[in-house]
Amino acid sequence: MDLDVQVVKKTKRHTREELEAFSQQDLVDRIVQLESQNFQLKNIIQKVTGIKTDDPRPDNKKQRKFDFKSCHKRHILLRFYYLGWDYQGYASQEDSARTIEHQLFNALTRVCLIESRETSNYHRCGRTDKGVSAFHQVVSLDVRSKFAPENQLEPESIANEINYCQLLNRVLPQDIRCVAWMPMVNPNYSARFDCRSRTYRYFFPRGGLNIEAMKEACGYLVGGHDFRNLCKMDVGNGVVTFTRRISYVSIENSQKDSKESPYDMLYLVLRGKAFLWHQVRCIMAILFLVGEGREEPTVVKELLDVEKNPCKPQYSLASDLPLNLYECDYRNKGVFDPAVFDKNAPVLEDDEETEVDSDLREWVYEEESLTRTISELQGLWACNSIKSTMCREMLKSLQDIFDQQFPEAAKPTTQQSGLMQGVQSRDYKPLMGRKKCESLESRIDHYSKKRRIQVSSKDAATTDAPKSEAEQ
Repeated sequence: MDLDVQVVKKTKRHTREELEAFSQQDLVDRIVQLESQNFQLKNIIQKVTGIKTDDPRPDNKKQRKFDFKSCHKRHILLRFYYLGWDYQGYASQEDSARTIEHQLFNALTRVCLIESRETSNYHRCGRTDKGVSAFHQVVSLDVRSKFAPENQLEPESIANEINYCQLLNRVLPQDIRCVAWMPMVNPNYSARFDCRSRTYRYFFPRGGLNIEAMKEACGYLVGGHDFRNLCKMDVGNGVVTFTRRISYVSIENSQKDSKESPYDMLYLVLRGKAFLWHQVRCIMAILFLVGEGREEPTVVKELLDVEKNPCKPQYSLASDLPLNLYECDYRNKGVFDPAVFDKNAPVLEDDEETEVDSDLREWVYEEESLTRTISELQGLWACNSIKSTMCREMLKSLQDIFDQQFPEAAKPTTQQSGLMQGVQSRDYKPLMGRKKCESLESRIDHYSKKRRIQVSSKDAATTDAPKSEAEQ
């Protein structure tokens, strides 16, 4: 199905002519409604910022505005990591300051690297959901520079430029840290649209999972597929095409406790150019069912066959906590090894080795800033590792008691059980026999009738799928 989709943005504003046609009672009702909304917004702003909107600030607290007109600008890529466990996601929200993007722009404006988001030529590589972290998030934007544009790419200018990372890390929260920046040749280079591939990692304990069965299931994911049954369909935002290409997938060891220990930490690694809303968490939820022996590895193949199974069966998402946007690649290199699962599999076109992008330079790291960031992360690791070790020691004691008291009983190995959302049924019902969600066609029809989207057929040969902010 090849469709052209436009999201319809509704407005509650009325023209002067429409207001003049209102009765007196209609106008009074409208004023009362607007005053109520205004009062609610003031309360939200006060709750988020701690500043009363109706209290004028004393004149002696006003600061002189930074003169950006007298400054040079340069276009850069900025790389940073964040631990998203306590945040409401990456993207800014009107009613919350607990987003990564809000904290980033608050820091950028505080240290006067940009005047505003609107004038900064800003793009982000990926948009992560609530609770999701990133080790390699990248944004592109214009920032203040010491040097004129014609001298900005000279090695001496780069070496003596403003220390962007150190400046930002002084005002950012401790769980958000800038790591490096890269000078750009092309002022229109986009962290989002020029990204070659995105790699996600999902960390999980071995527990009692059948890792070999999970690896077999992973093999069906490689290549281009319609992932409508392995994501959350975001039709309301104009996404009606769910074909995406995964160039690499594997399950690898992160930390080994001992030989085949249930406390080993592993991770799923997925690489592709673009991902759908909740795609990785849906994939991981199915892989957990396979690893627990509740489903056969071929269930992934069945879910990808949308002609046979056009409607998604109902199942819970995997937790957001272990998900990490691990790498964003801007150099189009051959990174896919088809022999991982199939020695005869062809190399995918999207991952064939090509010339390095001439717009790219090397990431700029600064020793003092990087040393401080590593030190802070080591401190955070120490605190969390101590908590983990305390839990592990208590488990050892309880397991010794369990083995003595119940020597014939099977040892509990459900370390991964806390990584599935929703209530788990005692009596398991096979995935393909469960109640199905609405079909894609039904959702498109629903949002079209509500005038949220406008849909028209279009020639597939000349049309790309519409982009949405739900895509990572």
